[in-house]
Amino acid sequence: MTENTKVNSIGKQASKQASKQEHTDACWVLVWMCQGCSNVVTDSIEKADEIINNPKYKRILVSISGGSDSDDVLDLCTKLDVSHKCMYIWFNTGLEYQATKDHLKYLESKYHIEIIREKPIKPIPVSCKEYGQPFISKYVSEFIQRLQRHNFQWEDEPYEVLVKKYPKCTSALAWWCNHRKMGDKNSWFDIHRNAYLKEFMIQNPPTFNISNKCCEFAKKKIAHDAIKKYKADLNIMGVRFAEGGIRANAYKRCFTKGDSVDDFRPIWWWNNDDKVDYERTLNVTHSDCYSVYGLPRTGCVGCPFARDLEGELEVIEKYEPKLYRAVTSVFSDGYEYRRKYKEFVREMKEKGIKPRKD
Repeated sequence: MTENTKVNSIGKQASKQASKQEHTDACWVLVWMCQGCSNVVTDSIEKADEIINNPKYKRILVSISGGSDSDDVLDLCTKLDVSHKCMYIWFNTGLEYQATKDHLKYLESKYHIEIIREKPIKPIPVSCKEYGQPFISKYVSEFIQRLQRHNFQWEDEPYEVLVKKYPKCTSALAWWCNHRKMGDKNSWFDIHRNAYLKEFMIQNPPTFNISNKCCEFAKKKIAHDAIKKYKADLNIMGVRFAEGGIRANAYKRCFTKGDSVDDFRPIWWWNNDDKVDYERTLNVTHSDCYSVYGLPRTGCVGCPFARDLEGELEVIEKYEPKLYRAVTSVFSDGYEYRRKYKEFVREMKEKGIKPRKD
């Protein structure tokens, strides 16, 4: 997507979603300060000004994670919120970097705001113990959980055979059997998307419960409940199209109209260069997770879905040993199973065996 396309999209959404109003002085000051940034950044500032200062919104909830995108959104909101309608909220998952907690205090002091700390309904350690541990991805974990719920025995049988044995588990069986088709090709939503996973699980059935509910009651549900609790009519999040992944792919644009609450993603169209330019211009400071630990992300601590899990664990062990002991206990089975799978994949490739697609 070109920069002009992004700018045009932002402009169209602004005209449709925001009321006709002049920009605030705060907006023009910020645009002037960012004149060295791209048009995507300056247009996003104007869009944010129109949305945040739209009189239709009385109470705005801004989700703060302590991550870099969150820092940019917070900086933007505090500079544009002339009527002080924004409430800043952080969801404690039960597994958090001390560096993140310290950064929240820094943000409160720098911007003269209060960040509400919201406790989880069920912390991640409790959810993992109750429902199961995550493995590879949320999508994979979801289907494995469904199969386990029906006491699936990881049989290497065709879909037509298995569906008779497990008639109430058709969707998960379709995933397991690569049953979905896109023309003559397998669907990318089947198990073959993760090379050798089916072969691995047939030879090494999981001996522990697997689930994608690790964050269900520590992030998702509590965020939904917070909107009702604080009677928010606008929900602001630091999500960018460029970051990809399930979270970004859940949206198509920076603004979503809802029944009782609208969603707004102010930096949705920013690429990495846009981020760097804005942060340098406005002197946005990130947590020690980035500047000291050298982490590229600050999502869920020690998340088994992380691409560079082993590297992240090394960092956690070095800088936050107590937290390291916690995550290696909470995710112990998931870590071991993931490592075993990675080794299985390496051996299969070395043997020249191609992954199956049936």
